[in-house]
Formats: sequence, structure tokens, C-alpha cells
Amino acid sequence: MNPSRRPDRRRPRGFGALSASRSGIALLGIVSTVQFGAIPAVLSGQTVVDFVPPEPERRVVEGVPVYLIQDNTLPLVTFYARLEGGYARFGRENYASGMALPALLRYGGVAGAPPDSIDRLIEHYALQTTFGGGGGAITSSVNTLSEYLNEAVELWGAMLADPGLDSTEVEIWRGRQLEQVRRRTDDPGTLAVSRFNRMIYGDHPIGWELTAADLSSDRLSRASVLEIARRVMCRDNLSLGVVGDVDWNTLRPLANTLVRRFEACADSVPPTPRPQVNRDAGVFVLHRAEAAQSVLILAHTTDVRLSDDSDYYSASIGNSVLGAGGFSSRLMSRLRSERGYAYSVSSLWTTPRDYEGLLGATTRTSPETAAAAARLIVETMNGLRLEPPTEMEVRTASDAIVNGFVFSFENPGQIISRTMFYEAQDLPSDWLSRYVRGVQRVTPETVHRAFLRHLRPGEMTTLVVGDTTRMDMAAFADLGPVTFLDAGEEGESSGSR
Repeated sequence: MNPSRRPDRRRPRGFGALSASRSGIALLGIVSTVQFGAIPAVLSGQTVVDFVPPEPERRVVEGVPVYLIQDNTLPLVTFYARLEGGYARFGRENYASGMALPALLRYGGVAGAPPDSIDRLIEHYALQTTFGGGGGAITSSVNTLSEYLNEAVELWGAMLADPGLDSTEVEIWRGRQLEQVRRRTDDPGTLAVSRFNRMIYGDHPIGWELTAADLSSDRLSRASVLEIARRVMCRDNLSLGVVGDVDWNTLRPLANTLVRRFEACADSVPPTPRPQVNRDAGVFVLHRAEAAQSVLILAHTTDVRLSDDSDYYSASIGNSVLGAGGFSSRLMSRLRSERGYAYSVSSLWTTPRDYEGLLGATTRTSPETAAAAARLIVETMNGLRLEPPTEMEVRTASDAIVNGFVFSFENPGQIISRTMFYEAQDLPSDWLSRYVRGVQRVTPETVHRAFLRHLRPGEMTTLVVGDTTRMDMAAFADLGPVTFLDAGEEGESSGSR
């Protein structure tokens, strides 16, 4: 590539790609990527793998934890950074600035060096970088050949600790987001997820979506992003991970230099606010004229948390039995195989660490079968309250989770990333081993008890998005009072009824 040619940042890039989506969020509402038909990696009857997750070496440099897995297989080294402090920590007025920060760390240059010069250095050393973030933290990584380790860490450290946040790049990011705001309502599935999270979690980061007001110059500017960077990109928020062809004696001076680039934090990052959950049961309908498919989301809140607790492990297995286990699940069997209502259907049982999650199901179906599909989902849920799942169902789900667990450790980078995440979540250092043992202890009786305690089919909040002129609206009344929703500020409804 001609080094003088400016790259087109509006195109997806395989090299030096930006990873700034919300898919990795620590905030757990409903996310569209988990909805439709996860298929277990291993089916029933296969031997359970005897596998103990490897543990990285842990060091501390200037108060910053550094995790190391030495792997001399290839002459490559990858550095990982996690900094506590995401868009959810700083209020709605800073939402856009917090969302923009990961992208601008990558494309905004560094102090004293414009963006194009950074691009040329990244290409010259053949570095692979990622910059992403969720509601609670900013994450980044750099992968380099061993021979360029010093240069790579120097450049990457400057991008993180001394970002330029070029004002032209701020405008490019703003324009891209405004276009996404205009297109948000094109897909009924995306619209349904966004609206459902707002219905349940209200004015909380889980329910937020960027609007034109968030992207105004009053709320988003180079100065506002710099202020968020000042609060987040400092030493007390930092943890590091290193994987590859480097030992601790070589790494130690590099880690010292890197950590010292970050100033001590002047202010502590505020905690993520806890949401005020709306528990209104009933059927809520958002009309989308001429939509070919309707989207159903049914869920209520649940207080099962991510923890070393029997209910958590039983919830993991129960969710698989209900609908997350793909073709072996109850919902897939009944809605797809028996009735042909939907190509795919899935359950969800989110288990955030500090606040209530959601238990329910979601699918897409034709408008004519939407009411029948919703009623069948509720009927299937009631069946799991009446009697325990079979031994085979629980064993299939447990084997799939345990055997699939191995694929979470295909490379040392996955181990390092998970270790850093679990430490940030204040989970035990041996959490990965505990998880496997906990899942293997689940029985049909413990799953049944979890459903009896936590599954309440008659208290579902049901959202229906689709062409209501083709739906049997009277049939929805069996699930609760029906309320037609107004169009949101972004023009969510293409018509009213």
C-alpha cells in the first residue's frame, strides 16, 4: 500500500480492524446476537472431555496486574489492555463521547503525531490492533512480530496513554453514527431488541441508543472525548495481559515502561448505575406496516446472578433445555419441528453480576402465526414448571457446555482475556474450573427447582413488532392486556393502528 494514501475508514478492515461494537458489553439486556438458534457444538452421547483450563502467570508492575502466558510456538507477541470505565459510567450527557473513545484511540492519532503517520507505522511494522469497549470498560490489543516488540509497545502505549483524538476523526465518527441512527428502524429485529431493553430498563445505559441529540456538538466534541479519556485511560484503571514469544525477564522492563506512560488517575471512575427495572406484564405491540416477518420477545426479570451458586449452574442448563440448546431444545422442537411456526427460536437467561437479568424467549415468525407462536412459547415454559426435564435433556445440555468449553481456550489469548474479565468481575481466581464442576453437578431436579423459583410464564412482558393488520390480535389477549406503542423519537413505527 502506498504509505501516503489515506485509508478509507468507512470500510471494514481486516488489518488493524476496529472492534468497537457493543457486542462485548458487560451490561446484559437482550442483544440481537444471542437470539436465534445457537446450536450445541457437541451432541449427546459423546464422551465428555477431561479438561483443566490453563492458568496464566500473574505479576504486578507499579500496582498494575500483568498476566503472562509464554508461548514460543511462533515469533509473535500479543499485548492486551483493559481499562475500567466505559460509556455507562459517565451519564447520558457523555454517552456519545464514551462510545466514540475506542474508535478515536485507534484513528485519532497521538499527541504530536497525526492519524496518517500512525497508520503508516502500523502498516510498516505489520501490527494488528483492536480497540473496543462496552458499558464498563475499554479494551485493546496489539499483535506484533517478536523482532518489533519494543516498537510495537511504544506505539501502542502512546495510542492508549497519550491519544491525539483528532477533531476531523471526531466528525467522521459523528457522521457515521448519524447514518446508523437513520437506518436503525430498517430491521424489525434490531428495532425490537432496542425497544424491549428500553421498556424494561428505561433510562439506563442498557436501554440507551444513540440519538441525534446525543451526537450534537453540545454533547460530542474533541474536548468532551478528551475528558472521558482523562478519566478512563489512567494507571489505576489498567490491567495488562501478554501472550507469546517473550519471557518475564524480557517483558519486565517493557511492562515497566508501558505502565509508567499512564498517569495515576486523578478521579475514580464512578460505578455503573443499577437500573430501575420495569416489571409491567402484558402484550406491547409496535406496528410495522408491510413487514414480512414479525418479531416476538417475551421475558421477565430474574435475580439469578453470575456466581458460584447452584441456581446459576442450573439456570445455564435450564436455558439450554428450554431454547438455547438449538435443535435439542424444547422450543425448537415445538415451534419449528412440530408446528413449523419459525425457522429458529431461542430462549434467553441473562445473569448479570450486580443487577437483575432477563428470562424469556424470542423468535421471528410470519404475522399470521405470531399469536399462536407466542402462546406456544408460554405453554412450553409452563411444561418445564410442571415436571423436571429428562435425564437425557440435562445430560445433553451439560455435555455440550462442558465439551464446548474447550473451544474457549483454543489459543492463549482467549485465556488471558477471560482471566482479565473474571478478575474485573471479582470472581474467584479458579472460576473457570469451578464453572465446569458446577455444570456437571446439575440434575433434572435442580433444574426443575430453578424453573419453579424463577420462571413465571404468566408474568411475561411480551413485545410484538410487525404488521398488525395480518395478526390475530384477539388471540394475544390470552397473554395479558394489549397495549399499542407509539412511534419513538426516531420514527420507529411506520404506521399506526
